[in-house]
Amino acid sequence: MNKVAVVILTWNGCAMLRKFLPSVIEYSRGEGVEVCVADNGSKDDTVAMLKKDFPDIQLILLDKNYGFADGYNKALQKVEAQYVVLLNSDVEIKHRWLEPLVAYMDVHPETAACQPKVLSYRQPQSFEYAGASGGFIDLYGYPFCRGRIFKTLEKDTGQYDEPISIFWATGAALFIRLEDYRNAGGLDGSFFAHMEEIDLCWRLRSRGRNIVCIPQSMVYHVGGATLKKENPMKTLLNFRNNLIMLYKNIPDDVTLEKVMRIRRFWDIVAALSFMVKGHYSNAMAVFKARHQFLERFHRYDEMREENKSKSKQTVILEQFPNSILMEYFLFRRRKFSKLGW
Repeated sequence: MNKVAVVILTWNGCAMLRKFLPSVIEYSRGEGVEVCVADNGSKDDTVAMLKKDFPDIQLILLDKNYGFADGYNKALQKVEAQYVVLLNSDVEIKHRWLEPLVAYMDVHPETAACQPKVLSYRQPQSFEYAGASGGFIDLYGYPFCRGRIFKTLEKDTGQYDEPISIFWATGAALFIRLEDYRNAGGLDGSFFAHMEEIDLCWRLRSRGRNIVCIPQSMVYHVGGATLKKENPMKTLLNFRNNLIMLYKNIPDDVTLEKVMRIRRFWDIVAALSFMVKGHYSNAMAVFKARHQFLERFHRYDEMREENKSKSKQTVILEQFPNSILMEYFLFRRRKFSKLGW
């Protein structure tokens, strides 16, 4: 069995793989380390290119596009390793990155998963949106990071270089024990894409497993390579899956009712904000997301009960106890270090 399997899931990602896969291979060398690419039913030249240009990597072929979540679930069924890395295809590695992650995990068996520091490929001195230096979430389900709150991205000056316990690790470079991944049920395939790594990390944290950011490891992420930030489908998936995640993971029924009531208000505000900016399709995506959630949430009753029964803690210290929206927009605290938390 390998020590580490770096697994890149791709769909019609020929150009991205040709550009970024060489750096992953170059800086992931080591005994017991394997780089795998799982193809999610691509229709372009991805598979032919990989067979021709990268014949030594393990190629996992899926019969159709299962999305990010279930694509990884199916791919990891074909992998055996102590640790796996879920790595986006648009990530560049510039130096050895696995050693700090492996070293930490080897001596911290209570930790299920970790992530490197994620910097912007286009602006390497700045944190990247999807993960930065560790992910957190507020009381109402809004995610943010050390180094990134909403669209405010900080420059990396070493201010967040200490390893720290976090609420969620980015799906762009998620380093996780395969045993923990499987024991927690993996990613929720019904999400298709977006919020699935936060949902998985919430399950792990509630069951007493730790999540950590190790900034001594760094990767450079393009971001937005699949769906752009203002894409209505991305808006739909983010809002819908976030509501489902809250329903599945908030253990107390009274708290859940309160959170959902407040979220309804903020979702309406978000839709109106899109309208004011002229992004009408995104505004409609918010309402469609809420409609889909209301249609589907009872399908998750069994998962909710399972999560409640396996939970070892109802209070997770890495969950911000207030509203990050209020902190950001009302009090104008737009850096993680200014939250006073």
